[in-house]
Amino acid sequence: MILQEEFEKQGNFLFRNRSYFPLFILLPGLILFLNRELSFIGKPVNPISNLYQILCLVVCIMGFILRIYTVGYSAETTSGRNTIVQEAGSLNTTGTYSIVRHPLYLGNFFIWLGLCMFVQNLYFLIIFILTFWLYYERIMYSEEQFLKNKFGSCYLNWVHRTPAIIPKFNLFAKPEKKFSLRKVLRKEQDGFFALILLVCFFETIGDLIKNKSPVISDLHWYIIFFLGLISYLFLKFLKKKTSVLDI
Repeated sequence: MILQEEFEKQGNFLFRNRSYFPLFILLPGLILFLNRELSFIGKPVNPISNLYQILCLVVCIMGFILRIYTVGYSAETTSGRNTIVQEAGSLNTTGTYSIVRHPLYLGNFFIWLGLCMFVQNLYFLIIFILTFWLYYERIMYSEEQFLKNKFGSCYLNWVHRTPAIIPKFNLFAKPEKKFSLRKVLRKEQDGFFALILLVCFFETIGDLIKNKSPVISDLHWYIIFFLGLISYLFLKFLKKKTSVLDI
């Protein structure tokens, strides 16, 4: 098998199983986080640590904003969470797709970068960046092969002027579609609540180790969690039991 075919085969496999990628990050990250928290038992809370946590959240939110903007302006049967086969009813070339070819994966990178920053381990952060790049490089390759075969010269013209992962903001073109809040709420609710759940989980584990109590010391984490939970359950109800979020 020639190298191009091998890359495409690997990319299609990783595409179908990309939902398992977080496990490769969460498990070692949790171990390192626990080890770090154990080393701080009995020591006073550093106010810089709280500011750093806010920075981590800001990085995560940046990733979600990018995903929300991309999904909200994308055409139907594109920018989906399909995991069985590649699909694209049309070629997105405006909005975020006018400045970068893979805005959703760039959004994923910032989300996971923010979560990995919570661990506060430079080596872990570097390993995450390298792993993310190697993992998603194959997926991007297989997606681009699929789009090239389907859209031909139109796709190639877009590729030649649009960078793969590092945005080129001077190329921005106004989205052709209207923003669809329904599409965003329908497709991004699981990811958003998963982020809230993970951050609050890390906070709970940290306080359990340092204070020997499962009670989170900061009230705002309770507020974030319960608002997120209520919103998630409400959106799940609308999606399953009503047509409000139908696209």
